[in-house]
Amino acid sequence: MIEIKNLEFSYGKHKVLDNVNLTLEPGMIYGLLGQNGVGKSTLLKIMSGLLKVKKGSCIVNLHDRNGQNIKSIPFSREPEFLENIYYIPEDFSGPDTVVEKYAKSIGEFYPKFNINKFQNICTQFEIDIKSKFTKLSHGQQKKGIIALALSLGTEILFMDEPTNGLDIPSKTIFRRVVAENVSDNQLIIISTHQVKDLENMIDPIIILDRSGVILNAPVSEISQKLYFDIKPQKDEQALYSENVLNGYITVTENNMEAESNVDLAALFNCTLNNKEKIKELFK
Repeated sequence: MIEIKNLEFSYGKHKVLDNVNLTLEPGMIYGLLGQNGVGKSTLLKIMSGLLKVKKGSCIVNLHDRNGQNIKSIPFSREPEFLENIYYIPEDFSGPDTVVEKYAKSIGEFYPKFNINKFQNICTQFEIDIKSKFTKLSHGQQKKGIIALALSLGTEILFMDEPTNGLDIPSKTIFRRVVAENVSDNQLIIISTHQVKDLENMIDPIIILDRSGVILNAPVSEISQKLYFDIKPQKDEQALYSENVLNGYITVTENNMEAESNVDLAALFNCTLNNKEKIKELFK
């Protein structure tokens, strides 16, 4: 579990995060959404211990090798914390090292590392693990670090834009290998702009802006409170309406308690256009 309270962070005089409050539970794959510059990557770096909190608090609850509960402040970077958490940055450039050798060297610091799982995921991604990272394309390098991250067995895994640089078949494989290799007690947070790539795998959904968290809710709750539809004409009373080829994607309050599939792109745009209303609906 990760508990964030009244968190603020600035780069110099430029405030990036303001009054962020979140409780993140294990067994979930959270989707972290937000416009460029609202602090998604910064928040991941704070939770992974790469940046120090200036105001507020961030506490990570983990287990040590004996299964005992421990509470950690990420920036303190105790060994029990470091071996139970992994962060994939948006831009990854592998070292001038053979892929398999690099994975084994990193895996020595993670007690649950599974080399067979790593090799299997690389096979699915069609990565030559006997090749050096520097001989691989950007997309292949990204797949290599994803394979490593999923094979380390950490309790918490952060992925920053993991599908950037992946072609369409690789995105399909990504969704499959994540589903196959995530444990029930693992907490995963994926920061992404590619909501269509991950629409059926991220749940709950967190939408962040400079004033804090606008939305943090499971898809089931979102579908209870909002109704997503395609209408032939624009609905002037809708919270959000977008012209598409076959009509208008429309988001309205679900006053009729009807069922609909959540359109993440429409949800994101609706939330940005109705911040206070969405906060009120999901408070």
